[in-house]
Amino acid sequence: MADPITDALPPSPGPTILARLRAETRPYHDALELNEFNQALAAGTPSAAATRWFLGKMYGFLVPYEEALRQHAAALGPAWEVPERQRAYLILSDLHLPADQLPQCPALPPLASLPQLLGAMYVLEGSTLGGQVLARQLAKAGLDLGRYFTGYGALTGPRWKTFCRLLGAAVTPATEADIVASAGLTFQTLTAWLNQP
Repeated sequence: MADPITDALPPSPGPTILARLRAETRPYHDALELNEFNQALAAGTPSAAATRWFLGKMYGFLVPYEEALRQHAAALGPAWEVPERQRAYLILSDLHLPADQLPQCPALPPLASLPQLLGAMYVLEGSTLGGQVLARQLAKAGLDLGRYFTGYGALTGPRWKTFCRLLGAAVTPATEADIVASAGLTFQTLTAWLNQP
């Protein structure tokens, strides 16, 4: 069955921007995973308390990020599926808490320009892939806290591929460095936020 959004996508780009993003943000990605929640998962001992803490922190980061994403929706256009990429509400469903009980990150990286937003999107959209692995680990441990981690369900892989293709088409020699810098700063800001008590 034809998909008007995917059919209208530009051809897949060369690996340049994605390869550069992976290589230059790898240290920040690795540092992000040193928090209590990820360490417990790696050890095979996830706990409800650590998972709920992590989800609450992610909610506080996602709310202002998603607001910035919505502000750029018109410039991005429908192919980017901005409404479908809003996921903070899933955390409220996991935690069964009202939004006002969860603190928000007071200082996100700058997201005023499109290259800055695309760098942040690389980080947050990329997290949907690993999230599915985490959801399975949580389910195996009997923890019913995996709605956020399921990402977009069966659409997670296709939506990531769509993002990568759109990113490759959007990047220019003038914007590539800004996108990579923003991705690195997003990883660092999220890590600092997770490390705050």
